[in-house]
Amino acid sequence: MVSGHIRYSIPEEMKKGSLIGNVAQDLGLDVKRLRSGRARIVTGESVQYTELKTDKGILVVNERIDREQLCGDVTPCSFSFEVILENPMELHPVKIMIQDQNDNPPQVLYPVQTGGSVVAEMVPRSADVGYLVTKVVAVDVDSGQNAWLSYKLQKVTDRALFEVGSQNGEIRTIRQVTDKDAVKQRLSVIVEDNGQPSRSATVIVNVVVADSFPEVLSEFTDFPHDKEYNDNLTFYLVLALAVVSFLFITCLVVIISVKIYRWRQSRVLYQSNLPVIPYYPPRYSDTLGTGTLPHVYNYEVCRTTDSRKSDCKFGRAGSQNVLIMDPSSTGTMQRMQSEKSILDEPDSPLEFRGVLCETAL
Repeated sequence: MVSGHIRYSIPEEMKKGSLIGNVAQDLGLDVKRLRSGRARIVTGESVQYTELKTDKGILVVNERIDREQLCGDVTPCSFSFEVILENPMELHPVKIMIQDQNDNPPQVLYPVQTGGSVVAEMVPRSADVGYLVTKVVAVDVDSGQNAWLSYKLQKVTDRALFEVGSQNGEIRTIRQVTDKDAVKQRLSVIVEDNGQPSRSATVIVNVVVADSFPEVLSEFTDFPHDKEYNDNLTFYLVLALAVVSFLFITCLVVIISVKIYRWRQSRVLYQSNLPVIPYYPPRYSDTLGTGTLPHVYNYEVCRTTDSRKSDCKFGRAGSQNVLIMDPSSTGTMQRMQSEKSILDEPDSPLEFRGVLCETAL
């Protein structure tokens, strides 16, 4: 077995297919030997970051290499594998060193930035020069000088009152607090790394200049929230108001339309010129009588099988006392009286009951 060891150093985030090194030249092998020995890479990792081109004898990047994902906080970062050839057997260990690149911006751990709530620091009015207000804490997952951080104030309410340590992120007062100083102070701190090109992050620090906790609460609720959060909330409120207004107007129009439709229908029926068909109660129809009475009078006739033994009771006509007769209808009245005399005879085989009603058209 012949063994040889080679080592390469490459930056992270190299594109797939990028050249790492010439394995055949560095090991002193011929390209034909790589092909005849069926050279291949053996690694214990699940992901194979490199590929051996046996036709050219070179080693190239097979997968994107992220140093932070591969090694985390461990430095230096590297991975190893073996190049194996057969007939005769040869084993050549290869070690790849990964150089860090400034591909991650700083991450602010404190103060915690939230969209819905505001964190404020309190400074008493009796604070001396150099009073520690708070400390900005940030980290960078890169390594080396790419992880070196610096702090500086970008925008403050009163620049002559506070300063921030460029290396430690401590915010301190640089003079005595006076009554003319604003109660609410807003500081914007920029955190930058030392990479090339430099990456940065911004953190907002709210400060309340007050001596009592109730005064802090009254000022704490007045801090402006995140602009994007307020814009989204305003949009949803306007949208909800528009939807409710549209539904209300639609319902109102529908109700008014139904009311107008019903009113017009009633007016059409009221003003209709259709002839009115009179209603006659059953059994009291007018036949345009031809007798001496101006209207037809209906009678009920009741007959018994044996009038001598049967006891039939008939009520007197209810209209007998209110009957209006024409003076010219004397013949009819005499006829009715004769019929009544027949009914009054005890031996009469027929009993007759009459009901006279006058129907006026």
